[in-house]
Amino acid sequence: MNPFQVLAAVAAAWERLGPYLTRLAAEPGARLAAALEGLRAAGGEGERRGHAETAARLVLGCLPPEEAGRLGVGEGARYSQNAREVTVHGFRATDLAVLLVDGSPMVGPVLGPVRERLLAHPVLDDADVRLRGGDPTAPDLIRLPGTGGRAVLPRFQFRDGALPWRVVLEVNALLEAGRDPWGAADWWLSANAWLRTEPAALLGADRDAELVAAARTLLDGE
Repeated sequence: MNPFQVLAAVAAAWERLGPYLTRLAAEPGARLAAALEGLRAAGGEGERRGHAETAARLVLGCLPPEEAGRLGVGEGARYSQNAREVTVHGFRATDLAVLLVDGSPMVGPVLGPVRERLLAHPVLDDADVRLRGGDPTAPDLIRLPGTGGRAVLPRFQFRDGALPWRVVLEVNALLEAGRDPWGAADWWLSANAWLRTEPAALLGADRDAELVAAARTLLDGE
């Protein structure tokens, strides 16, 4: 049995299998989270395999036998000593850490690259914003779940210090950033055909009215 394949398959079937994992009791849930975090942070092949085996064992222990069977794992199955990392329908073993530990749906062949691209931009965490004198929980700020579930706020939302751009709050409200923070962040940080650049690049350029109009155009097209 390949533990990487087991974890990737569970990530690919998260809608069906996720409830079994999210309902785990505190102690096994913490052990599973630690194993998945260890897998994500590990560098060496042997270390990664060890964390993957631990995580797969815990995952299979909380699934009904029929679900384990659907994953191709029978009772008494042994781990392969030469297991390699694989994908299942474009999902990776580490995607399970994003789903379970980070609480983010942005995994898989389509959404995973979007998450990685957006989190690669400069971000602040709650402590950074408070240190600068701001309120990280202010309404209409984009908050994204980062590694370990730690919330991060894309840096473009703030002027010098931690004062948010007024137009950012206005556009975020239009884009319903509280409901769909990833979609709002993607709008700001992706090339916009109407504006001919990334919307975030126009902050402070005296083009606030255009930004609001572009956001309204998007909404009108839905």
